[in-house]
Amino acid sequence: QVQLQESGGGSVQSGGSLRLSCAASGVTYRNYIMGWFRQVPGKEREAFALIKYNGVTRYADGVQGRFTISQGGARDTVYLQMNSLKPEDTATYFCAATYGTYDPIPFDVDDYPYWGQGTQVTVSS
Repeated sequence: QVQLQESGGGSVQSGGSLRLSCAASGVTYRNYIMGWFRQVPGKEREAFALIKYNGVTRYADGVQGRFTISQGGARDTVYLQMNSLKPEDTATYFCAATYGTYDPIPFDVDDYPYWGQGTQVTVSS
């Protein structure tokens, strides 16, 4: 059973930085994809930073160059370094995981069966 646990959310001023972590258990480290979605009330959950087991990444246009996703050495933790945060980055951030030989890495919520409970990120202006 795959379990994901996020940590590192919080409040920060515009232009600041935060680092999120997602610790995974029960993952078989082959053909897995892990990463981050976010959601604001009234809107759909959106993917923005994902990483394959082999290190290949995919970012949404709105975070490219500001956010960096990486894996821990044991590949059981995924990190998200968020720099130059903007008020529009305010959302609940969810860690997600899936298996498969996708190419490119999918952004569709329906392709991800495993989810963390979410952590809140608030960016004030």
